[in-house]
Amino acid sequence: MLNICYSPHYFAHTHTNSMEKLTAVANAISELDRIQLHAPSIIDPNILKQLHDPNYVDAFLTGTPEKLATFQGFKPWNIQLRDAVLHINAGQILAAELAFQHQISGNLAQGFHHAIYEFGNSFCTFNGLALVAQQFPEKRIFVLDCDQHGGNGTAEFTRRFNNLFNFSIYGLAFGCPSYAHSETRHIHKDKGTFSQYIIAIHEAFQAALDWKADLIIYQAGMDCHQDDPCGSRWFKTEYIQHRERMVFSLAKKHGIPLMFVLAGGYQALEPLVQLHVETIKIAQHVYFTN
Repeated sequence: MLNICYSPHYFAHTHTNSMEKLTAVANAISELDRIQLHAPSIIDPNILKQLHDPNYVDAFLTGTPEKLATFQGFKPWNIQLRDAVLHINAGQILAAELAFQHQISGNLAQGFHHAIYEFGNSFCTFNGLALVAQQFPEKRIFVLDCDQHGGNGTAEFTRRFNNLFNFSIYGLAFGCPSYAHSETRHIHKDKGTFSQYIIAIHEAFQAALDWKADLIIYQAGMDCHQDDPCGSRWFKTEYIQHRERMVFSLAKKHGIPLMFVLAGGYQALEPLVQLHVETIKIAQHVYFTN
């Protein structure tokens, strides 16, 4: 049984389709066998105040000052958006617990890796990747970020949490820095190749093994797909699916628990949802076939 976190509270009306996508993926997988959905409760805001600047957290909770409350880009602020973000981040903690128990889990969520300590950024309100490191200080949390944009916020959080490692494979840099626990692989969106991408994934897993990771959080980004406005022109659908098989198979082979999140994607909603659904189907196949 594949355990996945999702709640109808994850949805909020915004000027993007990012939260609409979460609901659409949840509806699509409801027809699949061997899926167990878990609805997280709302996160205690005091947990977020340990992760981020309390002034920023308070601004987002109350909507004032509006400039700070909406600094991540979701405008206007509203209660539905606030509650969606609070439920999504609770799902991060629950999904990590499920991965430790069952080796594999997912959270139908996104909007984490650009948020830094002081504030959110680029539609990432709170850094739910660093949140897992905070909540499980005795565990080594390894983020394999395959979003098209580098995970700059998570890289910064590796300097605050010794148990957090960030490995970003991206086509658009977004200023993602390298630190002692933050490695990057920039594969050019026009001149890159999937062979380079495969090498980078193997390098990421070697880094996870060398670091003795207790959990991999996999950002299964779809904005690298060739039909995405941000995508790499060489990144075909079959390459995305090959990537998913590699990541899940390597995690299973090495016995490292893995939780996945959806991450970016900006093409038309219907084909985007199908890409995300394939990630879930591939996880099912790798972990529960034979």
